[in-house]
Amino acid sequence: MSHPSFLRRITQQVLVGDIAIGGGVPIVVQSMTNTDTVDAEGTARQIFELAQAGSELVRITVNTSEAAVQVPRIRKMLDNMGCDVPLIGDFHYNGHRLLTDFPECAEALAKYRINPGNVGKNRKGEDQFAMMISVAKKYNKPVRIGVNWGSLDQDLVVRLMDENARLPVPKDAAEVTREALIVSALDSAKRAEEIGLAHDRIILSCKVSDVQDLIAVYRELATRSDYPLHLGLTEAGMGSKGIVASTAALSILLQQGIGDTIRISLTPEPGGDRTQEVVVAQEILQTMGLRSFAPMVTACPGCGRTTSTVFQELAQSIQTYLRTQMPLWREQYTGVEEMTVAVMGCIVNGPGESKLANIGISLPGTGESPAAPVYVDGEKTVTLRGDNIAAEFTRIVDDYVTLKYARRVAGDKPAKRIEIKAI
Repeated sequence: MSHPSFLRRITQQVLVGDIAIGGGVPIVVQSMTNTDTVDAEGTARQIFELAQAGSELVRITVNTSEAAVQVPRIRKMLDNMGCDVPLIGDFHYNGHRLLTDFPECAEALAKYRINPGNVGKNRKGEDQFAMMISVAKKYNKPVRIGVNWGSLDQDLVVRLMDENARLPVPKDAAEVTREALIVSALDSAKRAEEIGLAHDRIILSCKVSDVQDLIAVYRELATRSDYPLHLGLTEAGMGSKGIVASTAALSILLQQGIGDTIRISLTPEPGGDRTQEVVVAQEILQTMGLRSFAPMVTACPGCGRTTSTVFQELAQSIQTYLRTQMPLWREQYTGVEEMTVAVMGCIVNGPGESKLANIGISLPGTGESPAAPVYVDGEKTVTLRGDNIAAEFTRIVDDYVTLKYARRVAGDKPAKRIEIKAI
């Protein structure tokens, strides 16, 4: 199926480890751990899980000297696991000290995240922002200057509010606050370059928790610089609310060519899986036709014709199976992430949708003959019956992958990035 061309905003390209960001390459998926970084084993394990799920960059909290000491150890653990995902250090308040006092930490990280609202001059008069930028320059590390609505420089806000009050027709407070976010990011980037950090070592973000504000801020930011932009609705929330809000905001910006990395900031359910935010980010990009990460499952919502739950259970089982298999398939086969699978519930749309997918099954609806035709690349190949339909269909999927997709040559690592055809 053909899609319209996506015209990407022209940006400077920044390398984070061996991951390219901006410059027209595909949009990168990022995530963040929620472990205590002092727990090196637990943090390394979660980073590995996030990377296995498809996170191409992972951010970790570096907030204490104890955490900073563990960063090089975490990096070594990941390397021993064969996991080369770049690590980003998240610094607030004391980042200047942690980066200067723990050089091994500074070297082990692939990128630093600096929040200009949480740095400045300390009581000794030290320029903490300059200290952090100087470390980045010393080790040739890129920096994300990440402004947040909740930690915006209040002196800047007050100054802009005062200037606005003197205008013949003042703007409303929300518009001035949005401007303060943009000014904070751009002025900080300019200052970083004056200190000596190269233009192609800077990424910007301006995160807020309101959908319309996020869209407005990034639209304006995109017109005033060529830095790559990191997108994310901060404090998006839990469950469907967080997913819907993030999707609403990011999809509009991505459709307009704005955004070079994305992160979905979901609050996990108690005991929930942190990798859900990675899956949501991937599915936003894949359903928009911007990237391919894993085979997509088409399934009908069900209606009065599908009183049996068989097709629902099969759709869930197949989707879980495809996600579980992808780390292995990604290593063994090329192109399998673009496979499509259809699990349909009755005769109305079942055969038609099944024929459009690479592999499709049309299960019988209420009152229909107890048979489930299977279509492979548009052709009916077999009709399944009985109690083992799920297992038999899974075997058909496995056989299709084995026969359809080329095996990788030994030693040939899967590409980290999937190029999009139209930029």
